[in-house]
Amino acid sequence: MFNKQTPDNNQMKVQQTNSSTPNSNAVNIIGQGTSIQGEIVCDGDIRIDGMVKGTVTSKAKIVIGVTGSVDGDIICDNADISGKIFGTVEVDELLFLKSSAYIEGNITTGKFVVETGAKFNGSCRMGVKEIKPGEKRDTQQELRKEAV
Repeated sequence: MFNKQTPDNNQMKVQQTNSSTPNSNAVNIIGQGTSIQGEIVCDGDIRIDGMVKGTVTSKAKIVIGVTGSVDGDIICDNADISGKIFGTVEVDELLFLKSSAYIEGNITTGKFVVETGAKFNGSCRMGVKEIKPGEKRDTQQELRKEAV
């Protein structure tokens, strides 16, 4: 099924489909033993059991399996981490670190769950979006509003 080859030059045919609406329910998998270098951007969920060197961005959930490793930044709505990340982690909603998780880098998230045994080295900001240079606002009052 997967190893069918064309008779003329021993290359596999790849079927390409064009769709005007992206499938946000799609699950992308980078399997164990696979190594990717570059930026990954997807609308749906992505599971990484292999190695990625570069930024991974998803509008949904990113799962890093026990054998998964990312040397770069993670940006998503939700994340379950069992593997290793060497970079910044930005999660809009829930970041869940399983017991085998290891993060070396700063974390920004809305909610944070850490199982016993999980490790991270870096700073963590929860529930409050970072203020960019040049933005002026009454910090104490704004922090109280955003924290509630």
